Amino acid sequence: MKIAEKIKMATMGVAAVSTLAVSALVAPSVNAETPANRYTGSAAQQAATGDDRDLMSILNLIINVALGVIGFVAVVMIIMGGIQYTTSSGDAAKVTKAKNTIMYGVVGLVIALLAFAIVNFILTNVFNAS
Repeated sequence: MKIAEKIKMATMGVAAVSTLAVSALVAPSVNAETPANRYTGSAAQQAATGDDRDLMSILNLIINVALGVIGFVAVVMIIMGGIQYTTSSGDAAKVTKAKNTIMYGVVGLVIALLAFAIVNFILTNVFNAS
């Protein structure tokens, strides 16, 4: 097996795993609150309880979607780098550019995953501590 084929297979494996990770970022949870059951009870009851989960859920959704898009772009960059590497024909400049593209794509994906973890940790532990 040639080195280019090994790189191509590794890139495809990373892309598959990354796609699963990104889909987990943007997939709704099983116990997600639906609009139908969110507004049960009267407006007076909600105002009396001080229910501010709507703002937090909206903020959480916006952040999760943004991080999902960033993760998707990182996966696309990894795939593009793999294609560039495979089609470089041994040209040193093209190989270096492809390796940099793959490396920056992986760094972007790691940053997106860490940002997702940090944001969810803060939203669940800091703001729901009261």
